[in-house]
Amino acid sequence: MSPFTAQQPARRFAPVCHDISLAGELVGLHDSGALWWPDEDTLIVSDLHFEKGSSYARRGVMLPPYDTAATLEKLAGAIDAFDPSRVIALGDSFHDANGSDRLPATYRAMLTTLQLGREWIWITGNHDPVAPVSLCGETMEEVRLAGLAFRHEPAEDAAPGEVCGHLHPAARIRRYGRSVRRPCFATDGHRLVLPAFGVLTGGLNVLDEAWSGLFPPRSFSVFMLGEGRLYPFTASRLVAD
Repeated sequence: MSPFTAQQPARRFAPVCHDISLAGELVGLHDSGALWWPDEDTLIVSDLHFEKGSSYARRGVMLPPYDTAATLEKLAGAIDAFDPSRVIALGDSFHDANGSDRLPATYRAMLTTLQLGREWIWITGNHDPVAPVSLCGETMEEVRLAGLAFRHEPAEDAAPGEVCGHLHPAARIRRYGRSVRRPCFATDGHRLVLPAFGVLTGGLNVLDEAWSGLFPPRSFSVFMLGEGRLYPFTASRLVAD
């Protein structure tokens, strides 16, 4: 049985954020992995990867089929905490182009309920380059609001204020003889990369070569996700995998 049932309500998050300035805009980093923009009453999430389990199953890799339910439960908790008038999903909301077709009716109804009474924007990603089938919301390649630009992948030479996902940032530190690795936000104050919000997603160490050129060398910070709080570290404190 799916862990997402009417008798098992979504986890309710406390709407407490770590505030930062991004290109002059005040935004809040939440330990769920969501970004809160109070001036625009907007909640931003990235890389939900709905129906990743069923995508793997179609290729013969059998995983517990509850990832969409758990991600929806997590998303419901964040929406309940902030009650935003707008939600922006920064791409790879579905694990493949047919993911929204495979969305079970129960989960489709849950998602529709979360969308009621608010603007909902689906940003296209490399996994889901087309609009989701039979779902509410507007589909766009990128969105610009006030001083911020929202897209899936970071752009070369992007102007200050870029908010993106795609890379599933994670960070590792060593403390007291232990190594700890967790998903994180990564920012230099001009660009912000969100962690993957989906529960069945990995993470790429921010010191990996794939991050080269996104931030000035060792001149950025991460905010590692914890239970009920974030853990900030400068890049100089981080270690590679």
